[in-house]
Amino acid sequence: MTEPPIDFRSDTLSTPTDAMRAAMAAAEVGDDVYREDPTANRLQQVAADRLGKQASLFFPSGTMANQVAIRLLARPGEEVLVERSGHSHDWELGGAAALSGVQVRAIAGEAGVIEPEHLTPWLGRRPYYQSHVALLILENTHNMAGGRVYPQSTCCEVVEMARAAGLRAYLDGARLFNAAVAVSAPAAELAAPFSVMVSLSKGLSAPVGSILAGDAAFIAEARRARKLFGGGMRQVGVLAAAGLVALEHGGERLAEDRANAARLAAGLLAPGRVRLPYGPVQTNIIVADVRDTGMTAQEFKVAARQRGVLCSTTMGGGVRFLTYRDIEPGDIDIALQRLEPLIA
Repeated sequence: MTEPPIDFRSDTLSTPTDAMRAAMAAAEVGDDVYREDPTANRLQQVAADRLGKQASLFFPSGTMANQVAIRLLARPGEEVLVERSGHSHDWELGGAAALSGVQVRAIAGEAGVIEPEHLTPWLGRRPYYQSHVALLILENTHNMAGGRVYPQSTCCEVVEMARAAGLRAYLDGARLFNAAVAVSAPAAELAAPFSVMVSLSKGLSAPVGSILAGDAAFIAEARRARKLFGGGMRQVGVLAAAGLVALEHGGERLAEDRANAARLAAGLLAPGRVRLPYGPVQTNIIVADVRDTGMTAQEFKVAARQRGVLCSTTMGGGVRFLTYRDIEPGDIDIALQRLEPLIA
């Protein structure tokens, strides 16, 4: 394969736009540990407004933001409820236990969604010799469930149940803006029941960074915890400037990414040997079951790479494709041509 590969491994591969690069070069900066970086301060205000929160804080990664939130919302020895394929359970190196001394309880949801009946068994009063359940984490969109959008009515119902039982609620909203585009709702509406993290460096195309947002007291404590975790930054305005452009203009592309994912999925499904275990594509993620091709997910990934198409595998044995700013409609056509011998 002499042509460049088409890379569907992750939307974290999205590259900053020319506008982002220009904003980074021109950014006004200061020392953010002293809270004197004007561009970071502006980003945090804009992000808080977009998410309908009192305050927000810029983090170098979504994982750090998630782990700071867990540290603040649960105490050592307490239990955190997470859907079994959730990012904070499977992909953050056991950070909840290692960094905050809390125990993660993985709940089996339905295609990534915790329904009320899944939550009920974990909300009852426990005897003193069992850990106390302190926190419920939801994920929207749900990465490993094919980018599924969490139904807002279900979300509100389970959060209300959790709060009635004394739990706090937190949203891993790394791709929340993808969800907002899919359901034509403001991100603030989807984030309303929670403290929330959103990523700037996936579909929104900023080179680095995530935002943690919530009430003012929560974010004040998050600033202290971020410093403890090594996230205090200095002239971070050079990164925050790209984040501002991402918030102001990055969402303009997300509907196209969704359309490209749907088009890719249709092509993969057409010969009849690939299935979508989580249903039709909702956002920019496809998780495909390729067993009917006679290959495992790993074998399919290797064969696809040999044909110039890069994808990844999931812990559940699926093959994952993501679309993002650097994937154009023509790339979908080329990718399907290259994959045809594997799926036909």
